[in-house]
Amino acid sequence: MYWNRETSKPSASHEGEIIREARIIALSDPNDVYNEPLYYGPLPDGSKLLAVGSSAENFDKEEIISQKPNVMFVSHPNSRGPLAKGMFSSTLAEYCMMACSYFAKDLPRLMKQKNNIQWQQYPVLELRGSTLGVVGYGDIGRASAKLAKAYGMRVLGLKRNASSFSDPYCDHLYGIDGLHSLMAESDYILISTPLTEQTRGMISADVLSHCKQSAVIINVGRGPIIDENALIEVLKEGKIKGAGLDVMTIEPLPESSPLWTLDNVLLSPHNMDMTLTFMRESTEFFINENLPRFVKGKQLLNPVDKAAGY
Repeated sequence: MYWNRETSKPSASHEGEIIREARIIALSDPNDVYNEPLYYGPLPDGSKLLAVGSSAENFDKEEIISQKPNVMFVSHPNSRGPLAKGMFSSTLAEYCMMACSYFAKDLPRLMKQKNNIQWQQYPVLELRGSTLGVVGYGDIGRASAKLAKAYGMRVLGLKRNASSFSDPYCDHLYGIDGLHSLMAESDYILISTPLTEQTRGMISADVLSHCKQSAVIINVGRGPIIDENALIEVLKEGKIKGAGLDVMTIEPLPESSPLWTLDNVLLSPHNMDMTLTFMRESTEFFINENLPRFVKGKQLLNPVDKAAGY
């Protein structure tokens, strides 16, 4: 079962008897205000917070073992990205459309003309009628496709299990073997797939060679999904129009990286999902949706597929 921050509604109630206690340890910052709903409650019936610590050294191991914890809440800054599934879709979709508009309307030129006090009109591109290709048509990809449709764009998707999937916002869905076709047809290419052994280096030099010269790459997945050196080369050589990157192979991005100085690159420091509310909402989801299910023996929402890696 899957819950999505953008489209799902809170459960009105969780009926059923409590069949087990949730004994929780929290690997998180004790001073993190986003986790106050867990620290100070109230928690669902049958739930108890045993201890909070930002590392293993912060816990009294003998005492913890004696209390037999069976639930671990993880909200450590180094692990938040992959563990807050369903929380980032709307803000990253907004970033995707902002990046599309950045290049379509030539925002760098606008800013330069403003700084130079220069009034000079120039033609701009419409997003209407252009094609957004989504590599990794999951939660983020679908939210982006929904906004793209509002702009009048055509949407292509690529998904690992494409044969049994359909979506009203996607005009055509490719399987993995359709990656070259998606790259060739798209004006804007959103990379929103998770990082797994299968997707590491997925956007290779060969894959990039299938792009239109007018194409824009937008990456909100993970940096290593793209061969960064190959991307830098096609950007330098003008073989694609530009790139909007919220994630990089090495973070923070080294000062020596050519990405800093390329005029056709929009960079952000992996913060386009850092809204003021998403971490508190993640904690509230844990408390209000999954804890009641756990103590009543019901199926949890948004489980991780260990085989797939996300």
